Amino acid sequence: MKPKLTVIIPTFNEERNIRQAVESASFADEVMVVDSFSTDATTSIAREMGVRLLEHEYINSATQKNWAIPQASHEWVMVLDADERITPDLREEILDFISAPQGDVGLRIFRANYFMGKPIRHCGWQDDSVLRVFPRDDARYLDREVHADVVLEGPIRIARSRMDHFTFDSFAQYMRKFDQYTTWAAGDRDRKTARVGYRHLLGRPLWRFFKQYILRLGILDGRAGLIVCMLSAFSVFLKYAKLWERRQATDDETAQTGTPT
Repeated sequence: MKPKLTVIIPTFNEERNIRQAVESASFADEVMVVDSFSTDATTSIAREMGVRLLEHEYINSATQKNWAIPQASHEWVMVLDADERITPDLREEILDFISAPQGDVGLRIFRANYFMGKPIRHCGWQDDSVLRVFPRDDARYLDREVHADVVLEGPIRIARSRMDHFTFDSFAQYMRKFDQYTTWAAGDRDRKTARVGYRHLLGRPLWRFFKQYILRLGILDGRAGLIVCMLSAFSVFLKYAKLWERRQATDDETAQTGTPT
């Protein structure tokens, strides 16, 4: 019996992307959009395209995906972000994989990244890969606010074809997500960082820029590469600055109440 595939697309206010994402996944036996109560036209576009549409309150990335995966109708699942596109070559590779996994339990896919329409071939982005195809009943995501990783037991196959990833198409869009992502990242670091010091606020942002722009050859991506590396370094700074802010608020509350944390 031919194995069947469900493609899960988590969304929130993705009216710019949802149509192209669904079209690239149309080869699947089921396309399931899991929406976090969008306030734009995302859900109406999804309904228009005839996909299966579910709505679920968003807590964090891992929780949303862990809720969505068991809702899939078929034994194989692919998670596709709305800003990603499955290329024709990758589509054939996915179908070949689920037809003959040969003991592999998942398919890891490298992404071809674009920033405001410009291809980014360096900056460390050339190594960007995601584990996205796996059996519905054997996978779960680690509990993280953002960029959650899926946990699987067994060997993973690496896809030869890349998936297109259109990260941001404007600075306005970037800044909206940037603020939210750094807040989530600060929450993740809160469990791992004992004290926020100068090495976090100064050293780590400088190292991030040097690593991506010089060591990972971001300089070869021109002005777009410079912008990517500068924004990446600033995201590290802001993550730790927000963590410092959280700690200050906790310390102030403790001082007022006299209760130790």
